[in-house]
Amino acid sequence: MIVDCAHYKDGHRSDDAPMSLEEAAARRDEGGFVWLGLFEPGEAEMNEVRRLFGVHELAVEDALNTHQRPKLEIYDQDQRLVILRTARYDEDAEAVDFGNIAVLLAPTFVITVRLHEARQRLEQRPKLLAAGSSSALWAILDEVVDDYAPVVAGLERDVDEVEATVFSGSVAPTERIYSLRNEATNFYRAVHPLLSVVDSVKRTTLARELRPYLRDVQDHLLMVEEEVAAQRDLLGTVLQANMAVLSVEHTRVSVQQNSTIEQLTVLATIFLPLTFITGFFGQNFGWLVHHIESFPAFVVYGIGGLAVPLALLFSWLKFRMPKTESRAKAAIG
Repeated sequence: MIVDCAHYKDGHRSDDAPMSLEEAAARRDEGGFVWLGLFEPGEAEMNEVRRLFGVHELAVEDALNTHQRPKLEIYDQDQRLVILRTARYDEDAEAVDFGNIAVLLAPTFVITVRLHEARQRLEQRPKLLAAGSSSALWAILDEVVDDYAPVVAGLERDVDEVEATVFSGSVAPTERIYSLRNEATNFYRAVHPLLSVVDSVKRTTLARELRPYLRDVQDHLLMVEEEVAAQRDLLGTVLQANMAVLSVEHTRVSVQQNSTIEQLTVLATIFLPLTFITGFFGQNFGWLVHHIESFPAFVVYGIGGLAVPLALLFSWLKFRMPKTESRAKAAIG
């Protein structure tokens, strides 16, 4: 879909209304340059652009590929292709959305695929616009790099949140940390290769008035690259700290479970002989029924029958405990 198509000469737009592809291609010989903006074009539309503007077939193929890394390709007839990756921070989802912009550049035309507001920004600077088609590339680079700043700020807030959670001793969701690190890594892959692209554009541009502005873009991009690299390294540290906190938490739970199991084992050990004695006397033997008729007999046979196994169990445990401890020390030593 054509977003806008216009002819620029002497720093100004020739017509207010967008023109057709055929008219734009014909006006390339009038001086200045034609700027064609496309949004998610299809293969048929790009083939028509290629036929009218003489675009290299490999440039068209790369422009249609949405999974490109930032790069600069130089083709014949002074044609250049610049691939950029855009980034936008989604406040609601607390995540980074990535996109692509392809810029086909020649002395007489600029073709942008998935462009945003760079055209309006450049039209407000007639002196830069008069420098030719390279000024359009500067405007696009400037917009893309400026849009990185809110992404850096958004990621910084998210990193501070998980960092504060982890180093306070609480357990942060590991999945959230992995997601943030993945976003920071993808953002770094969008920013870092762009440094060489901007440097190449700055060195090869013929318009001297554009070079200070390209240096400014490069400086901003360097700051973004440093911030993203620091965030990625910090998230790696936070992830390791979170794993340590998880390990401590698992150890605490394990100790608590062991203590509970130990208490249950003690209770089971105590009640095991008692259960046997009560089960034995609960069989109602005739001798027991006829001889336990008074209260003293009940105390002797009933209470005594329970106290004697407990005393024997206590003596046995007291006798076995020193041997167990000495074996454990010998094994450790």
